[in-house]
Amino acid sequence: MLRLGLVAKFAERPIRFRNTTATSLQTMTRQEGLAKLSRIILHNASALQQALAYCAANGIGAFRIGSDILPRKTHPDVGYDIAELPRAEEIVARFRACGEFAREHGLRLSFHPSQFTLLSSADAGVTERSLAEIEYQAEVAQWVGADVINIHGGGAYGDKAAALGRVATHLGYLSAGARRRLTMENDDRVYTPADLLPLCRRENVPFVYDVHHHRVLPDGQSVPDVTRQALATWDREPLFHVSSPRDGWGGAAPQRHHDYVNPADFPACWLEVAQARDLTVDVEAKGKELAVLGLLFALQGRGVALFAV
Repeated sequence: MLRLGLVAKFAERPIRFRNTTATSLQTMTRQEGLAKLSRIILHNASALQQALAYCAANGIGAFRIGSDILPRKTHPDVGYDIAELPRAEEIVARFRACGEFAREHGLRLSFHPSQFTLLSSADAGVTERSLAEIEYQAEVAQWVGADVINIHGGGAYGDKAAALGRVATHLGYLSAGARRRLTMENDDRVYTPADLLPLCRRENVPFVYDVHHHRVLPDGQSVPDVTRQALATWDREPLFHVSSPRDGWGGAAPQRHHDYVNPADFPACWLEVAQARDLTVDVEAKGKELAVLGLLFALQGRGVALFAV
């Protein structure tokens, strides 16, 4: 079965997640700030419930939860523990209810920390903040049953081997729950599949194959070859990414995402994979739910079972 995933936000549906800034929180007393955060997070739990209901009703089999679902959670000045928030038990219960809904409807949930989450940095402060961000998302992932926290390799800092060596070392600093969920993805500027797959095999980290990134930053390997290698790193349902270039492959900046996905950019070998095993593919397109639904429609009749279609 093939499930397509929606990434964090909606283009047209009136489902919105709220956020706040550290600057705003710093104008308040600590208690006022925590009360504001509690209200925002309860709203976000409701928005997540609505998002999952929409996905279940429209054949969208996966949803990536935004990194700011708990705003400013790890900020050095205004960060907080859940227990500090007013209505903390209700917050956790509401997210657990989202997880139960996802399980009942067969929806897969994941997280993707921001590009500032770096396990390859030699800066101890960057590493500490990155680990804290992964642990926060692992906490929410445990509530909702998400099985992926996906990161990029980060910078090379002039020495890819040394940088990836630091990634391997820093993996050992993660809690068991965070480590179990952590995955790594190739990017379009620094790390190709050829760079990351050896690390993923050696450290038992599932590899999230982004085919758009690979097409922008090739490494001499074919899409079918990388697909086979990526699948072998997974001990659960694999998760891949697909998108199309905004101005076409001949445009000046092919790394920029289009509003929709051209069905021709969806690898034929992925359809073959989905005939033999379950596969999740997140649709990274600016059209959000419209792009997912468009790709679902285009893939119907292609010989593969689609989630709830």
